[in-house]
Amino acid sequence: MQNVTAVAHRGDPYRLRENTLGSLRSALRQGADAVEIDVRLTRDGVPVLLHDGTLKRLWEHDRPLSSLSAAEVHGLTDGGVPTLAQALAATDGHRVMLDLPGGPSAKAVRRIVGVVRESGAADRVYYCADAGAMLNVRAADPAAEIALTWTTLAPTRPALLDAVRPRWLNYRFALVDRDLAARLHADGYLVSVWTPDTRRSMRRLVDIGVDSITTNRIDALCTLRGPRGTTGANAAPPSPDRRGSLA
Repeated sequence: MQNVTAVAHRGDPYRLRENTLGSLRSALRQGADAVEIDVRLTRDGVPVLLHDGTLKRLWEHDRPLSSLSAAEVHGLTDGGVPTLAQALAATDGHRVMLDLPGGPSAKAVRRIVGVVRESGAADRVYYCADAGAMLNVRAADPAAEIALTWTTLAPTRPALLDAVRPRWLNYRFALVDRDLAARLHADGYLVSVWTPDTRRSMRRLVDIGVDSITTNRIDALCTLRGPRGTTGANAAPPSPDRRGSLA
C-alpha cells in the first residue's frame, strides 16, 4: 500500500476528549504522522485549542471563548483546554496541522503565527482553513506551509492560488475521486482530505492516490496503512515552489 500521511483529527477523540494534550499524545502513540488542532483566541489574546466558539459542547459552560480570559478558561475547564504553546511543546518533534476556525482576523492570525515562531515550531507546523484565513496566514508568514481548505467541486481561482500559494489542497473526503486527485497532482499540489472514519472510505482514498488523510479514527488508518512511511512526521518532504508544486 502506498504511503499516505496519517493526520489525527483533534487528536484521538474516540478515546480522549478532542483538542486536549492527552488526546494529542494518544494519537501520536497510535502512530499518527501529524495531529490536527483547532486554535482560537481568548479575550486577552491567548491562542488555545478549541474548535467551537463556546465551551458548551465539550466543557458544559455556555460561555463564548471570546468573552473569557485565558485564566478563566483554565479555571472553568480545570486546565483541560491547553494553550497553543502547550500543545506545540507536547507534540515536539511531530508535525502539526493548525486549523483556524471562525474566520480569525488578521490580528488574531498574526498572534497565532507569532506563538508558533516563539515556540520554535515553524518548520513543523502547517495551516489549514478557508481562503480568508489562509490569506491572513500568508500575509503574516510568507514562508508558511498552507493547506487551503476547499469544500466544493468548483475550481479554485488562479488569482486566489497565486495569493495563498498553498502546498496542499484540502478537501472534504467525499468530493475527491481519482480524476480530481490526478488533476491536482498534475497542477503540482498535494491532496489532503478530511475526515473519513471508515476503513472502506480510507481504502478508497488511498487507492485513488491522496497524499494525506485526516481522521478521527487514527488507529484504524495507521493499521490500514501499515508502519510509518516515507511521508511520515520525521521524513523530509519534497520542497514546494511558490505555487506549492513539488520541486
